[in-house]
Amino acid sequence: MALAPKSPNVIAKYLPIYFLLLAIAGIEFFVAFRITSTTALLTLLLGFAVCSAALALLFFMHLVEERRALFFSLIPATIFVLLMMNMIWSDSYRLLRMKPFPH
Repeated sequence: MALAPKSPNVIAKYLPIYFLLLAIAGIEFFVAFRITSTTALLTLLLGFAVCSAALALLFFMHLVEERRALFFSLIPATIFVLLMMNMIWSDSYRLLRMKPFPH
């Protein structure tokens, strides 16, 4: 009887990422109560949020295992969608009051 291929240890792969995300959340909690400068706090928390979101996307959504061509085609498409949403938001503000912008 042939041996079945060994499945990789999933817990050993994702547990360090989980603990890293947990550590980032703990650092965010600590920083939120220690820093009084609003701009420094916003910059640090936004940087931590981007790092934790990138880790979650890469490992828990399995983007780290995808081909690089797919990965690099998703980034410009996402930026394009966000820029187009930015163009529409100003128009939705105008439509909320049903009058054009004052000049």
